[in-house]
Amino acid sequence: MLDIQKIRADFPILSQKVNGKPLVYFDNGATSQKPQVVIDAISKYYQEINANIHRGVHTLSQLATDAYEISRGKIQNHLNAKHLHEVLFTSGTTFGVNLVANGFTAILKPGDEVLVSALEHHSNIVPWQMLCERTGATLKVIPMNDEGELIMSEYDKLLSDKTKIVTVNHISNALGTVNPIKYIIDKAHTVGAAVLIDGAQAVPHLKPNVQELDCDFYVFSGHKICGPTGIGILFGKEEWLNKLPPYQGGGEMIKEVSFEKTTYAELPHKFEAGTPNIAGGIVLGTAIDYMNEVGFDNIQQQELELLEYGTKRLLEIEGLRIFGTAKEKTSVISFNIEGIHPYDIGTIIDKLGIAVRTGHHCAQPIMTYFNIPGTIRASFSFYNTKEEIDSLVEALKKAQMMLS
Repeated sequence: MLDIQKIRADFPILSQKVNGKPLVYFDNGATSQKPQVVIDAISKYYQEINANIHRGVHTLSQLATDAYEISRGKIQNHLNAKHLHEVLFTSGTTFGVNLVANGFTAILKPGDEVLVSALEHHSNIVPWQMLCERTGATLKVIPMNDEGELIMSEYDKLLSDKTKIVTVNHISNALGTVNPIKYIIDKAHTVGAAVLIDGAQAVPHLKPNVQELDCDFYVFSGHKICGPTGIGILFGKEEWLNKLPPYQGGGEMIKEVSFEKTTYAELPHKFEAGTPNIAGGIVLGTAIDYMNEVGFDNIQQQELELLEYGTKRLLEIEGLRIFGTAKEKTSVISFNIEGIHPYDIGTIIDKLGIAVRTGHHCAQPIMTYFNIPGTIRASFSFYNTKEEIDSLVEALKKAQMMLS
């Protein structure tokens, strides 16, 4: 069991007040808060070893390079990647998806098919639409049901020898649905298709094992796992990363350059053009260490309790409907109150110190399916409490009374 008050003391922002009320932060699906150890690590880098990496013979450059590559190793171990060079630093999930989609321009031809799911974030839809426009390939969609689960029988029908890549999220940011990605991966491989998993919403809650999953690509963002913004990871199997062309040209990603011909660097540097977010890369390793110290078994237990308690308490409110009732679900509750626009409720409860997300959550096809403009999303993290959920419920009742 976690000592929640001890955990909360690690996060300076949680002790502050918003609009004169104690902060209740339930927007963890958008970004997580940062523990003091992460904040300190950012300062330490800039105060003690700030230098460019991989290029300098001087001491600070070597120290920065060592710290950056040690962090890459931590992430390799965390994901259980087979090779260190299969771990690429990016600016975030969106960059990772775009890198792979751009690379598939050289692979796809007219008539080929790309499969996405109805549960995707826009960043795992739009790059594939753009890819299909460039190549003449066709985008196909795995449908969902009223519970917010993907319909696997329909997925089975969609798969064919025309399918070249299947790209789905591990966990839905809008509904909290945990997708059956092992099944999706294994079935895709039977037709020779590659699989990219968007893990942005999964890595805060669980520890993905990419070798066990056997996915070809796995992407996530550091800022959702108690790390800094502007840093992310693309895991790619060595064989696939060698097939794809570089996404960007510039320094670091080259071996030799002349005006006649350029040869590219080996992995992972082939995909890491320019000066990276050095501090972000180093400190992402710090955040991974912190999360593992808390323990993902402990995190899952705490968040499951919050999900169950929050679901029960919210359903006490008359006219409240939860969207996303999958059997396998993480600590996200997306809901509306009958007759009231979600934005109006979000605005009022913000005055009471409660931070939730309102809108379509960059998942407009989901909202279209349910024929709604958006939802109120309360996304819980391991540092949240049942008392905070009680505060949310009371605030919602006040908002409902004011707006009815």
